[in-house]
Amino acid sequence: MDEKKEKQKGKVVFKPYSMDQLRLPMSLDDLIPENHLARVVNSAIEGMDIEPLLKQYKGGGTSSYHPKMMLKVIVYAYIEKIYSSRRIAKALRENINFMWLSGNNRPDFRTINRFRSEVMKEVVDKTFASVLEMLIKKGYVKAENYFVDGTKIEANANRYLYFNTRLSGGL
Repeated sequence: MDEKKEKQKGKVVFKPYSMDQLRLPMSLDDLIPENHLARVVNSAIEGMDIEPLLKQYKGGGTSSYHPKMMLKVIVYAYIEKIYSSRRIAKALRENINFMWLSGNNRPDFRTINRFRSEVMKEVVDKTFASVLEMLIKKGYVKAENYFVDGTKIEANANRYLYFNTRLSGGL
């Protein structure tokens, strides 16, 4: 019997694992912490007037993604330093925070790019100013932390510059 106990001591035990474990209907809302930045963006966009944005839609054709959802996704992506429409589309498929904000909608990169470049073109300044103003009022950010940098720097990015300077013996 002592020999049996010795064998059990060295037995390898693994935690249960099943690929089917996430089949339960679950709410993404349960996975987002109460004070998470995604919730802040959600409440900021929900609380703002998007009438200027709605006026950019002409109607007709196929149904569009809701502008509030698209705006939440864009604002959150920018906060997370994701600027590429392809990366935003990827985040909508893979990142729980993006899935929650979008209500599990998955616009493709062309739709995201079209929303930014065409729909928001006329109202982008007002929209982002409104979001920033709301975040300042709620105390999430301080106004003195935001500024516009208008620095212009001349660049010389000629790909033949190195070759030309080597032939002429320098600058």
